[in-house]
Amino acid sequence: MNTKKRTQLPRNGIHKILIRGTNWIGDAVMTLPAVASIRATYPESHLAVLAKPWVADIYRLFSGVDEIIIFESRFDTPSGIFRLAGQLKKRKFDAAILLQNAIEAAIIALAAGIPLRAGYDTDARGLLLTHSVKRTASVKKVRQTLYYLDMVKALGCPSADGDLHLKDRLNPAEAQKTIEKFVRNKKNLLIGIAPGATYGAAKRWFPDRFAKVADKLFGHFPAQIILLGGKDDGGTAHEIAKTSSVPLLNLAGKTTLREAIYLIAQCDLFISNDSGLMHIAGALNIPTLAIFGSTNPVTTGPLGNNSVIIRKEVSCSPCLKETCPKDFRCMKLISVDDVFDEAQKLLRKTRGSQP
Repeated sequence: MNTKKRTQLPRNGIHKILIRGTNWIGDAVMTLPAVASIRATYPESHLAVLAKPWVADIYRLFSGVDEIIIFESRFDTPSGIFRLAGQLKKRKFDAAILLQNAIEAAIIALAAGIPLRAGYDTDARGLLLTHSVKRTASVKKVRQTLYYLDMVKALGCPSADGDLHLKDRLNPAEAQKTIEKFVRNKKNLLIGIAPGATYGAAKRWFPDRFAKVADKLFGHFPAQIILLGGKDDGGTAHEIAKTSSVPLLNLAGKTTLREAIYLIAQCDLFISNDSGLMHIAGALNIPTLAIFGSTNPVTTGPLGNNSVIIRKEVSCSPCLKETCPKDFRCMKLISVDDVFDEAQKLLRKTRGSQP
């Protein structure tokens, strides 16, 4: 990868590092190998992640950082940015590594008086960085885990193992407590469905089809089926639960992210649109069916060895649009049987001859 003349950070003299995390759950999951690479390069340094509250648990649970600094909503104004920078300045960080691409991240690091500021030269922020990595056309086409790893590699951090064994980091006692809180009568199988997606309707398969898949799965497997998502997914999840002819446990908007992670970690199958919860399931190596329409599975597909992508080849996909400007054929062509058949295959593959 071509980079500007001054790229690699020094190995010595960096005792406190501020990492600006990404703002979305899926993106945060995909930055974890890069964070692990930074940790391996600076094992004795104090690592702090600056993150929005809704992604903080991703870094808290799955990274080796020492501290999470919450980017609170009160800082989401021009004056708030400089108040945040003033607070960070008191911490005397030696370096800032900006995984977030926005110019705002560079402005905060500069205003905080952090002498070494590193990241991709995106959003016209190259002049604000002391160590700038060129974002080439080719790097924008790779899986996003590699996108972030390529950046920190250019900064002098060797690549970490892409398989972070995230499930091993979860606490078994907390997992049991979470199941007991939400799923009182856990049956042989636990199947999770995440029908939401933050970035627009073009990423969302149809609620009535999710309901029909749930009906067919329940008819073939002794399963408890749960619906997961954020508060904004509550309406969609309610529609699925109302349409389905079998009992579904609607937990959308009723769990914290941490609780959702622990529930997903105990699923035997997870079915989802391209969403943050899909990335969590894949990274936990849960058998995952990922339904893709407007987005690109090459760059944002789920991690894990048990992930299957369901997608129909159409000329206008991936369009990366929030709403479909045409006839939504990329999603309409994905049938209930397409998803159900793949679900059966995945369950049989991962569970052998078990029912």
